[in-house]
Amino acid sequence: MESGILAVPLQTAMKTEIPLGLAARRGLLGLCPSCGKTKLFASYLKQVEACPNCGAHFGRIRADDAAPWGTIIVVGHIFMPLMFFISLDAFMPFWAGVTVWAALFAGLSLVLLPRSKGLFIALLWSTRAPGVNNG
Repeated sequence: MESGILAVPLQTAMKTEIPLGLAARRGLLGLCPSCGKTKLFASYLKQVEACPNCGAHFGRIRADDAAPWGTIIVVGHIFMPLMFFISLDAFMPFWAGVTVWAALFAGLSLVLLPRSKGLFIALLWSTRAPGVNNG
């Protein structure tokens, strides 16, 4: 869509430049990367179509595979080694220790997944990645 007078795309004419770090921080917190005033998600992992405050569009941004990848990197490569260094054998039976670690890592994954998706949505939005219709 063009503005008509200057033949400049309307999204480019209306978009103010947001620093990448600020957009990433806002996305990580689950806020709109553009204004930081409204929520980025309508539900657990469903992003809003557009920000009601600033009008930035997020409906076409696809961060489907990146969010689980980021979550696996953090949980699997940073927190998983803790399991090898902290032995729960002195406190509880083996089966109970395995259950505790599994519950801990499942809970940690559920907490990190929407934050990871928000981060990747913000990065894709901020960098104007190909195929992303930014508002």
